Amino acid sequence: MELITIKTPEEIEKMRAAGRLTAQARALAGSMIRPGVTTGEIDREVRKFIRSHGAKPSFLGYGGFPGSICASVNEVVIHGIPGSRRLEEGDIVSIDVGAYLHGFHGDCAATFPCGKVSPEAQKLMDVTRESFFKGIAQAKAGNRVRDIGHAVQQYVESFGYGVVRDFVGHGVGRQMHEPPEVPNYGPGGHGPRLMPGMVIAVEPMVCAGDWRVKVLPDKWTTVSVDGSLTAHYENTILITEGEPEILTVTEDGTYA
Repeated sequence: MELITIKTPEEIEKMRAAGRLTAQARALAGSMIRPGVTTGEIDREVRKFIRSHGAKPSFLGYGGFPGSICASVNEVVIHGIPGSRRLEEGDIVSIDVGAYLHGFHGDCAATFPCGKVSPEAQKLMDVTRESFFKGIAQAKAGNRVRDIGHAVQQYVESFGYGVVRDFVGHGVGRQMHEPPEVPNYGPGGHGPRLMPGMVIAVEPMVCAGDWRVKVLPDKWTTVSVDGSLTAHYENTILITEGEPEILTVTEDGTYA
């Protein structure tokens, strides 16, 4: 069994700082989303922002990934490579970003509208975001990891949407991906027991249609098999003695 690390109070303080910076980077990316902007332009600004705070973009070079953000548009669920794609009115854009500061990572994502989007697209974004909060309502000491995913799946599927199975949430700390895996589906009452000091990324990935996905030949870009719209929402959270604490929150206390 892989070892799940329990963070010390000193480590948690460093993770709060990394999480704050990561949330600010997500907010910056979201503020840039408008028709005519390229995903590469957003990536460059986020990279400059993270580096200007003495941190490193967690994603840049990770497994060979060429960007500092994942910019996933419409049917792209995750791992969209930023580049020359110019955003258009009505697109929905999932931004996933990580920052490495003082030896620890922050990791968060959100899906943003580009200009005016369809009611269907807005509903998908809203349900995906809310499913995160349904999930973390179960992220309490003494519960099991799978209680989180069960709550996410029950909520998402009540709208007729599909929860991605091939990719899951994860622990976060000195490494961007640590044990345990945090699925967004499955029966509750299973998986490792949640304990104070555990830090995990909860990240529902939702398809408006079939839950199945495929990875394109570039070995990164992951799309819905049926071409349906997709959305992604993620925060890094700390398990406490009481309610979970969202670490990827900006200085003014907000998150996407």
